[in-house]
Amino acid sequence: MAEIRFSEVEKGGTKIRNVPIAVTPEGFWCCPSPAVLQKTLKTQNSINKSKPPPSPPHPNASLHKKQPLSTDKISADNPPNPVGSDDHKSSNNGDPGSNVPALTGDNTSRNKAENLPRKVSIEFGEPGTSDMKVVVLGKHGFSVKLNVHRHVLQANSSFFAEKLAGLKPGVPRLQIDDCEDAEIYVETIGLMYCKDMKQRLIKQSVERVLRILKVAEAIGFNSCLPPCLDYLEAAPWVGEDEEEKVVSSVLRLQKKGIAVNPVLKRVSSNVSNPPKDTLSHIVELVLKSNGERGRREMKSLVLKLLRENNSNSDCDNSPDICYERIYALCRSCLDSLLAHFRQATEPTDCKEHIAKQIALEADNLAWLLDILAERQVADEFALMWASQQELASLHQKVPALNRYHVSRITARLFVGIGRGQLLPSKETRHMLLQTWLEPLINDYSWLNHACRSFDKKVVEEGIGRTILTLPLEDQQSIMLSWLSNFLKAGDNCPNLQRAFEVWWRRTFIRPYAEPRVNQDQCDNPMM
Repeated sequence: MAEIRFSEVEKGGTKIRNVPIAVTPEGFWCCPSPAVLQKTLKTQNSINKSKPPPSPPHPNASLHKKQPLSTDKISADNPPNPVGSDDHKSSNNGDPGSNVPALTGDNTSRNKAENLPRKVSIEFGEPGTSDMKVVVLGKHGFSVKLNVHRHVLQANSSFFAEKLAGLKPGVPRLQIDDCEDAEIYVETIGLMYCKDMKQRLIKQSVERVLRILKVAEAIGFNSCLPPCLDYLEAAPWVGEDEEEKVVSSVLRLQKKGIAVNPVLKRVSSNVSNPPKDTLSHIVELVLKSNGERGRREMKSLVLKLLRENNSNSDCDNSPDICYERIYALCRSCLDSLLAHFRQATEPTDCKEHIAKQIALEADNLAWLLDILAERQVADEFALMWASQQELASLHQKVPALNRYHVSRITARLFVGIGRGQLLPSKETRHMLLQTWLEPLINDYSWLNHACRSFDKKVVEEGIGRTILTLPLEDQQSIMLSWLSNFLKAGDNCPNLQRAFEVWWRRTFIRPYAEPRVNQDQCDNPMM
């Protein structure tokens, strides 16, 4: 068994702790345990909290920092060019050979560099069996020293192969400064020693595999990419954030010509234009469902998803619906509703069953109207509903307990017109008020007390705005009819006082009269 040796620098000295790890026949660790590194980071944080404020640096410390090390400082933060910072590249004066890691020839300089104060230092592998060392310097004083094998790095990483090309045998030393994800960088190098990377990755999380994928891409560890992609294709993605991270990483690889189609098939279809009736088929399945709870919950869910899509994208890019099929379903529900109303007015022993069917068909129509109104294509529905004179005449013959569900449809239409979701013609608006406002007033008390989703303030505003879209003469006749009902019913009638005030001002206070010249002509017909 090899050992991990890590030291924690404290005020009174250095504390050494040994942890056993598994090794390959060559004497190197298979892959560091994530728990070890995470535990070390926690230890580092606790040390930092317990430490007193650091003393001023020794005057000679700045001199040591200015001495150039005989090793290259390689950064993993920039995948296209993981060689280091711009300052370091400018110091090379354009010499390509200066980017190649040099052998450590000055033992004194190397020892000084390795002995720089670090908060946490971890060492993997056995120096006696390795032929090179990679030092990963993470942020906040986190240091990892890897005793590795040159031929393993050269065979698995194009980045390391380029750096080590042409070097004489010895013990080269590469140093990677300010590594943003030192823990994953170390683990990715460890995967080069694993014969079955897929078996190793299966123990990881999606987030961790994405981090490994990023580092493997940066160092040219191409044989690590397929196992990572296979993992991402098979593992579940939890939440939208994780899905977006996976898709973003995979699309980045796709731009570089790497095959990622199996992963992307989760979120994209080979069919460029999905059938238009996909959503309408879902709607039909919900309408035909026999389970009350499932039908209710799916109606709410489908409507919520359609609303989210409408708010997050343009109408041209949102899921298409075969509106001809939706309207066919509306007509079918209307025919069924009318048939049930006819049955309800006849002597029968199935009153309870008929009442349930009326409530069901009315709820179906209200849901279909919500879908059409959200997509601003409900004008035809308004005309269809305004034309139901027979249904409106049967309405008053059915007990309010069984019929009030139908008035929800009327209320929803008024709300849609008041909000501008529907723009039916003047004739349709007038016919809608003439046909259904009186039944709505008759059911208002039941709607207000028996329907939990009924918002009377919104409905009253919608009714008032719909009335005010008509010519002034039509406004007057409807307002006077409403006033008669309101004076009798009070709270059991919609309160349209705000609309009444607008109509009053238009009629008595600031009427928009014809031009004065036309009035003068009427007063003097001889002119």
